[in-house]
Amino acid sequence: MNPHWRSFLESAEGIFDSGSNELLHFGDAGSELQAASSQTVVAPLTHLGLIEVTGEEAKSFLHSQFTSDINHLGENQAQHSGWCTAKGRMQASFVVWRQGERYSLMLAADLQEATQKRLQMFILRAKVKLAAQTDSTVMLGLSGPQAPEVLADAGLPCPDDAMTTAVSNDTTVVRLDAGRFMIVAPESAMSSLWQKLTVKAKPVGIPAWRWLDIRSAFPLVTLATKEEFVPQMADFEKIGGVSFHKGCYPGQEIVARTQYLGKVKRHLFRLNSQQALKAGDVLHSPDNPDQSCGMVMTSAPSPKGGYEALAVVQSNFAGNVRLGSLNGPAVEASAVNP
Repeated sequence: MNPHWRSFLESAEGIFDSGSNELLHFGDAGSELQAASSQTVVAPLTHLGLIEVTGEEAKSFLHSQFTSDINHLGENQAQHSGWCTAKGRMQASFVVWRQGERYSLMLAADLQEATQKRLQMFILRAKVKLAAQTDSTVMLGLSGPQAPEVLADAGLPCPDDAMTTAVSNDTTVVRLDAGRFMIVAPESAMSSLWQKLTVKAKPVGIPAWRWLDIRSAFPLVTLATKEEFVPQMADFEKIGGVSFHKGCYPGQEIVARTQYLGKVKRHLFRLNSQQALKAGDVLHSPDNPDQSCGMVMTSAPSPKGGYEALAVVQSNFAGNVRLGSLNGPAVEASAVNP
């Protein structure tokens, strides 16, 4: 994380986790959660990283590595994508967008360095360059009923449709869904941009943004869940993150065979729990005592009390799920895509 950005946020009363760069809140985590559920909020996305991919062969390289159809990713469009191991397990997930011949890859910050290094290994002699942008950019999430108005007041464009982008000078706005946006700006813009956005948008920490991710069923692979899921387990094919009509990529044979043989038994579920949850927590069911039935993908405190999460769960055991062990606390699971 850019140290200047962290210092700036601390001067704005942002409170960070002592062991990481995660921004927890701006003084009142409870009120921030409540605001996220009904008001317009802005969150510094310090839990995310950014890689820029350029070069004459950037498109063909990414198309040959990722699960989505990069070849048909249009100008100012964005798409979900995954990067799998040879066994078809996702080692990272992305939001990818294109501007000209330049591609931007948004992913979990705790995977950014390792993912970039491993991608570099596959470039070989291809005319492709990878550059980390995490420390030179500011990433902000904006959500709520006044979000388009807040963008306009800040002099920023508002993309019309979900998973499209708009650019003003060096700042990119990505529309994630109907009510949420991601703003990517150079470090030099952080002070003025923050001042403009926070006139009408309430600053919130990462837990509030993660709760919005959960409500929007936004799947993000992190270090805690690396190589745990075939893309269909996280419903990636339902959000355009997997193409079954493109050429080969790592794990493609397994991903395709899993789809066409109908062997996907685990899917994305929302969880409600009175106990705290975290990414990587294992789920069990007394109806299936021999093995675990799922894993938590992301979690956050709920504005209603307790906790909410996204998890990959074996569908036929979703009615009886326990956290951590067969005798652990019960959690309620509801299918994201029933």
